[in-house]
Amino acid sequence: MEDLPPSRANPRRASSTLGVDLSSPFEVKSRNCRGIRPMKTYACIFVCFTVKAVHLEMLGDLSSDCFIAGLKRFGARGGMPDEIFSDCGTNFIAQVKN
Repeated sequence: MEDLPPSRANPRRASSTLGVDLSSPFEVKSRNCRGIRPMKTYACIFVCFTVKAVHLEMLGDLSSDCFIAGLKRFGARGGMPDEIFSDCGTNFIAQVKN
């Protein structure tokens, strides 16, 4: 078995190194009334590599702007991370608007 990378083996502050992924959509109702249609929301999952803590942020859609807003909300709680790892999904790539 290979050694762990330094970002996972060396002691650091919590949430300095993160793994990020997005979940499949959830259907959420804003109120418990008749006639209200459910809307799609997504969960952004932040996993701290240092202490294995998990943080969930709800996103309204899969746009880059929405993800950056969720990252800023996460950073307001525990400080901005030094490194972020992801699975290189296409939802993390900003779309150029013409």
